[in-house]
Amino acid sequence: MMLESTRLLNQIRQAFDGEPWSGPSLRATLGGLTAAQAAQHPVAGAHSIWEIVLHIPVWSAVVSQRLAGNVLPPLADSEDWPPQPQTPTEADWQASLAALQAAHEQLLTVGATVADGALDIPLGPTFENSEGPGYTPYVMLHGVAQHYLYHAGQIALLRKAVA
Repeated sequence: MMLESTRLLNQIRQAFDGEPWSGPSLRATLGGLTAAQAAQHPVAGAHSIWEIVLHIPVWSAVVSQRLAGNVLPPLADSEDWPPQPQTPTEADWQASLAALQAAHEQLLTVGATVADGALDIPLGPTFENSEGPGYTPYVMLHGVAQHYLYHAGQIALLRKAVA
């Protein structure tokens, strides 16, 4: 019988670069995009693909830190949504994709240390949930897969507008 923590990490892997039943993974949705395409703002008031790619690892890192037992201060808007480069280059775009990959891999490494018995133990109040006992590792790990696929859907729509 597979451990629940292993199943959760498998869902995160599927959402990131596997074959989730809901549609293309985050990485598949990003495949083949150029820096110029990723930097466009085709929808007024919406983030660019690049900004989304910079945002996702912020929250992967937050979850990694919380799972490791760290208490974090609130994120400033500029930390939650880092700005894309003023003059986008392919090298910058590839570096952003590499940072996304690295944050994902770090999350999987930290997530693998969470025992099944700890999945339902609240991590304590934090800036994202200051009332009550805080989120559990179970909720946070599910949230990562949801976050990946939520933004994959946004990226899929933005891709149509920049194609």
